[in-house]
Amino acid sequence: MNLTGGVILFAVIWFLVFFVVLPIRLKTQGDVGQIVPGTQAGAPHEAHLGAKVKITTGVTVALWAIIAGVLLSGIFTLEDIDFFGRLRR
Repeated sequence: MNLTGGVILFAVIWFLVFFVVLPIRLKTQGDVGQIVPGTQAGAPHEAHLGAKVKITTGVTVALWAIIAGVLLSGIFTLEDIDFFGRLRR
């Protein structure tokens, strides 16, 4: 894995984890009972995006280190998942 592959892997994992973390402990305007006119009751009351970004980054660093370590060690390679034989020459 080169530098570009590592950065792309990190970005993909980061967005995946971010979309998993977003709805955790979410309080909607309808739950709190303070619905702002012009918004839906399901809109977040307070999103706490800063905390969720920090949690996402921490989890992503751990997952990226594990996945990159496995890929760099050679335990699991791209040829192992090449079911159609496109990578073999």
